[in-house]
Amino acid sequence: MLKRVILIVLTTFTLAMSEAQTNNFFAVQTKIKNGIIEGDYDTRSGVQFYLGIPFAKPPVGDLRWKAPQPLENWKGVKLTKKFGPRAIQGIVFGDMKSRSEGLSEDCLYLNVWTPAKRDTKGLPVLVYFYGGGFVAGDGAEPRYDGESMAKKGIVVVTVNYRLNIFGFFSHPELSAESPYKASGNYGLLDQAASLKWVQENIDAFGGDPKKVTIAGESAGSISVSAQMASPLSKNLIAGAIGESGAGIEPTLAPVPLKDAEKIGLEFAQKAKYPTLAELRKLSTRDLFEIYQDSKRFGFPLVIDGYFLPKSINEIFRAKEQSQVPLLVGWNSAEIPGMAFMQGSPYSAENFEKKVKQVYPQDFAEVLKVYPYQTDKEAEWAATNLGSDRFIVYSTWKWYELQLKNSTKPAYRYLFSKLPAPLIDKNLTKGLAGGTSADPGGFKAPPPIGAPHAAEIEYCMGNLHLMTDFAWTPDDYKVSTTMQNYFANFIKTGNPNGGSLPEWQAGKAGDVMQPVMILDTKSELKSVDDSRYILLDRLYKNDK
Repeated sequence: MLKRVILIVLTTFTLAMSEAQTNNFFAVQTKIKNGIIEGDYDTRSGVQFYLGIPFAKPPVGDLRWKAPQPLENWKGVKLTKKFGPRAIQGIVFGDMKSRSEGLSEDCLYLNVWTPAKRDTKGLPVLVYFYGGGFVAGDGAEPRYDGESMAKKGIVVVTVNYRLNIFGFFSHPELSAESPYKASGNYGLLDQAASLKWVQENIDAFGGDPKKVTIAGESAGSISVSAQMASPLSKNLIAGAIGESGAGIEPTLAPVPLKDAEKIGLEFAQKAKYPTLAELRKLSTRDLFEIYQDSKRFGFPLVIDGYFLPKSINEIFRAKEQSQVPLLVGWNSAEIPGMAFMQGSPYSAENFEKKVKQVYPQDFAEVLKVYPYQTDKEAEWAATNLGSDRFIVYSTWKWYELQLKNSTKPAYRYLFSKLPAPLIDKNLTKGLAGGTSADPGGFKAPPPIGAPHAAEIEYCMGNLHLMTDFAWTPDDYKVSTTMQNYFANFIKTGNPNGGSLPEWQAGKAGDVMQPVMILDTKSELKSVDDSRYILLDRLYKNDK
């Protein structure tokens, strides 16, 4: 009996000690423009975090499909210790894992992690926009967590923005009622509003509003290219980081307003709610189900004469973009080669046949810049060409436009680390990073390079939060290198520093460009851009 009592006491004590050791928070408050907020101070990490801070009025009711509106002040203390609701979205990418509590049209919240002490001022700031094709995503995903980067001396902000029909719907009546006579781009306007919020409030967290770098991956990277081009974000940013994506043909490039309005009107008419009044009366559920039933993959970005007065190409060529340093890159195998081969086995004969089908007038030039003589070469050729058509070329074009039309430098990387194996063999690696337990999900062939979205947890220092993977010392080595490059860039506009391999900026007009290969052994190499130069002409973006 005595032994049993002693065992119970020891077990209780051990559990209590374990709980005490993991609960290292105490409440902290700070005053921002609209009132006082309360977050938590983690004494283990030295980082304070404020989660679910509203940065605009809830875009509901009459504010559905309107530009974000300024918040009203509040009295008392607003608790900001939990992530706010994420934007309404379907399960488009089953591998996305959110920590927010549910979904809502009331989704305009941001999160702040800061290492600032009581008298710290002037810290650099990172504002990160999530990816997800403008149809899914959430600033609360573990891979975007800001604590690890905050430990580098940076104030980190992740931002929610409206998605799919709630964030990018255009309609002639919406344009008519708008003070700027346009519609769509609401998600991008949410991002711009968050940047204004940062300018007005980030000093309360020890940040310097003159040292704000924006970053994002995939749709988040496209967002960065758009924010860099938009007159609304000018003078709000000091640097930009793009990971796989730019809003340039053929990757989700903005369309003229009239085209976007036509798409929206046809959608509304087909749904049998043609007028704006009818659409605004719909419940969240009804609108979501109508959108889901349509099988649409979102709505296009818009050249609206307000957020984007011209295409991103035209804005950069006119040197009207934010003149800030740019760090940009992509992954070595963004999409499996089978996306291009469409089921044909990898072989020189099959690759050549497919290229001739896709490029009947220009196949000889295409085959010249994508070597394909062996089966392995054919797999790489299909992977490279498929990836270029998907998202790499547009990102390259952004880099090229920066080199030619800015006095500020551009640094380029290629993330090449092969993904770590999954701990649970029943899981499937997802198309947007992460994993899915869906047995009916897409099972990609074994990757020959780094797939789309694989770099996010590396550059943000969050491997430890992605618990599905059997990370190795090599993975942590690559993460340390990539995160340090990013942290240096956020602090100074230059990725170089410490014992890192030297990373040279690009040079306008050179076919051979310096590219930092981020892998177990990271090194700078000169890379031939001939294939991108050819695609530039084929996409008619070279003029």
